[in-house]
Amino acid sequence: MKYKYDPETDVLVITLGVETPDFGEQRENIITHYTKDGLPIEIEILDASHTAVKILEAITRTKKVGK
Repeated sequence: MKYKYDPETDVLVITLGVETPDFGEQRENIITHYTKDGLPIEIEILDASHTAVKILEAITRTKKVGK
């Protein structure tokens, strides 16, 4: 797994494997790229600085509730 963040565009790319993506689907600020067999191979998080904060807040809330 590799991570790459571009501060100019505020995009975080998480590469899960070495295969070439065949297609992608976008839901809000997250684009998931898939192989031709439908396996996720890359995740792009747009507006990453804002989106990451929202993800971390959700994780923190879940951990507090679960204790």
